[in-house]
Amino acid sequence: MVYFPGPTSGCGVCTLHPPLFAPPAAAWMHRLFYTAHCLVMPANHPHPTPVLILGAGLLGRLLGLALARSGHRVTIHEARAESDQGAAAWVAAAMLAPLAEAAVAEPNVVRMGLYALPRWRELIASLRQPVYFQQDGTLILWHRQDAAEATRLSRVWAQTVQQVPELQAAQPLDAQQLAALEPSVAGHFQSGIYLPQEGQLDNHQLLQALAAELPALGADLHWLQPTSLAQAQDWQRTHGGWVLDCRGLGAQADWTAPEQPLRGVRGEVACLYAPGVTLQRPTRLLHPRYPLYIAPKQDHFFVVGATQIESEDLSEVSARSALELLSAAYAVHPGFGEARIVGLQSQCRPTLPDHQPLVRECAPQVLQINGLFRHGYLIGPAVCDAVLEYVQQGQRDLAERLELRFEPCAQVLAA
Repeated sequence: MVYFPGPTSGCGVCTLHPPLFAPPAAAWMHRLFYTAHCLVMPANHPHPTPVLILGAGLLGRLLGLALARSGHRVTIHEARAESDQGAAAWVAAAMLAPLAEAAVAEPNVVRMGLYALPRWRELIASLRQPVYFQQDGTLILWHRQDAAEATRLSRVWAQTVQQVPELQAAQPLDAQQLAALEPSVAGHFQSGIYLPQEGQLDNHQLLQALAAELPALGADLHWLQPTSLAQAQDWQRTHGGWVLDCRGLGAQADWTAPEQPLRGVRGEVACLYAPGVTLQRPTRLLHPRYPLYIAPKQDHFFVVGATQIESEDLSEVSARSALELLSAAYAVHPGFGEARIVGLQSQCRPTLPDHQPLVRECAPQVLQINGLFRHGYLIGPAVCDAVLEYVQQGQRDLAERLELRFEPCAQVLAA
């Protein structure tokens, strides 16, 4: 478990990139990481390029931070209030689990998630405010009647490791190994699977730390200021520079790819306070209909989620979903029976038909960045770095290597 209190010693190149991790072993990942390192190096531009970012969600804040550190004049327009806690980036468990997500994600998304893990460690270490970060793996559990699902996923994960060899293989656990790894579930489960590379962060702390960091870097944040793409392009005609649309579902009315409609996929989470429960790492309970995850945060707070509903309904969590979440949590650890329900929240994640992220240049120097689905925290730094490379260097090497769909404007390609 790692808890970063803020900036520490520098990397020998700059003070923003502490050497708190070993780079991935694969040569291509090594090259990608250090290319990204250079993209966020502070720079003194005699004529800094202005950038307008629409949306102060996770991706908008990450891009704003990196661009401001690079010397750009950053303006961010956000429709919600700064204190609003209902955005998709807030209603999340923020698990960094590339191999676990291979159950529902393509290998390129897994590859982006693997790339993002050391980037998260680096980013969090550079922030002034503390952000909880942990990389102690993911534990997979199941009841006896769901053993077939564990067998199926084991095959999926083995195939994914063949496709993305930088991943460490899933490790099967017998009862003794499971008890040694996670003593609190000993006796309740006789076997499990351990995914060693994975981690999580505290998304609430991260969003607050980013919001505090941006003004300190000179970024101009405008809360309660909904801005359409047309209004942003008016701004661009006056100020020049770039427009980056990171509004998620807020960009539906302006989405310019009708062949790839943008929709919402509903997710629901419960936040529990359970002083009688200790889990060392994110834990997933397999189930054919609603696989559950439990993400332990600091001080015995837990984020519990499972549901993925094809709906753009933004109403409160349903009684049925709440019962399923709480019952499954209790099945993992009986101590959740005495937990206090701190909150039940729902939100919709911006999703494209193939569940893949997409960067589109709908007009010269106007990027629409959307479709991160349930993988915002998993792949956010990868998408951010690919956008930075294009904005700052006019290159798409990183996007191509990570197989991130990136569609430049036809006018730009013809130039």
